Amino acid sequence: MSIGSLNKLIDIQSKTRVADGLGGFTETYSTRYSNIYASISQISAQEWLSSAKEKMESNQMSMSLIHRIKIRYRGGIKPDWRIKYGNRYFSIASIVNPDEANEELILLCKEVRV
Repeated sequence: MSIGSLNKLIDIQSKTRVADGLGGFTETYSTRYSNIYASISQISAQEWLSSAKEKMESNQMSMSLIHRIKIRYRGGIKPDWRIKYGNRYFSIASIVNPDEANEELILLCKEVRV
């Protein structure tokens, strides 16, 4: 991974539950990692299909525009977290640690409306 390619600043947010005062909870997000350098690119349909074939077959991922977000390795990131880039949000569909080297993470994400 080239350092120069990490030219976008993102926040990584975790899902949290907050008491709503009525005995229930409201789900919200809080920033876990702030100002993380990343690269963001769209994945072609062919590339996406080949990398997500199993998820497609099990209906875990819908056919929408997928983005690849690369960051330096950080432990503990979970698939129910999301990425904030400016005023855009991305839900994490898959987390890849290439060669289990703990050098970088590739997050396959779907843009969501908030």
